[in-house]
Amino acid sequence: MYVPPNLITNHDLEKIMDTSDEWIKQRTGIEQRYWISMEGATGSSDLGLEASKMALANAGWTAEDLDFIIFATLSPDIMFPGSGCLLQAKLGLNSTPALDIRQQCSGFLYGLATADAYIKTGLAGKILLVGAEVHSSGLDKSTRGRDVTVIFGDGAAALCIEGIETDANAGVLASALHADGNYAEALMTELPASRLPIRIPPGVPIDDPRYYPVMDGPAIFKKAVRMLPQVINESLEKAQMSLDDIDLIVPHQANLRINQALGQFLKLDENKIFHNIQKYGNTTAASIPLALHEAMAQGRIGKSGDVVLFVGLGAGLTWGSVIYKFL
Repeated sequence: MYVPPNLITNHDLEKIMDTSDEWIKQRTGIEQRYWISMEGATGSSDLGLEASKMALANAGWTAEDLDFIIFATLSPDIMFPGSGCLLQAKLGLNSTPALDIRQQCSGFLYGLATADAYIKTGLAGKILLVGAEVHSSGLDKSTRGRDVTVIFGDGAAALCIEGIETDANAGVLASALHADGNYAEALMTELPASRLPIRIPPGVPIDDPRYYPVMDGPAIFKKAVRMLPQVINESLEKAQMSLDDIDLIVPHQANLRINQALGQFLKLDENKIFHNIQKYGNTTAASIPLALHEAMAQGRIGKSGDVVLFVGLGAGLTWGSVIYKFL
């Protein structure tokens, strides 16, 4: 995992907008987040590169060993081409295929399921899966945008995923993915928009709210607490497992209150759900693998036979769950 060095606390935000540390923590559980520097140019692929180099080193791989790169982000460096191709070049490669996934907060779940499919069908043996986001450069840092701005942080995380022959019941055991575009406007950034005759409409002020993310928080919260338990049960059924078989649930870090409500609904011990949104905020496609990295570093998960369940919901709306067992 990698986060930029610019630490932003809730007290820092108090200086630029009408908010408070107490207000932010009460509603989201977030205490701080990391943003890129406002000097120079730092894109999602740059953060992803740092995380990728660490993951490759941990795996004992070189970039040349990769058969495929999957890059999940909602904040690509530029409009096109995708950040996956930019990362590929920064890794010193010139022909390795790269795929961008634009599934926002569910990007890691969709990416892991895609990697699993590529491996099981023989299309790839060694895959680099990256989730990386630079939110800070696209947030409304005025009081008008505080409800959204206080939530998001920048960061990246990367996994090296390898297919091996084994009789053990390990790896990705089940996945369940969903989407409902009827709720697209509940969490979106509207401009610039290719559906318009001119993507950046003339005469629209540069601080128009349509250039910034908007969120119907209550609608997202209600949808999350209803759909996340359902998709968890769906993946458990596919894997022929129960919650008792799961050693740790690593949810998308969107809002601590959502994840706490999920645990209460499922009647889970507090130690069975991993939280780190307090330190990083919502890093969207990076949040689940970033949390996985910290859970493994803390010894919460990662031993042979350990079973982890990933789950999340985000813009699209998209949501899903993946169950993984360590070999």
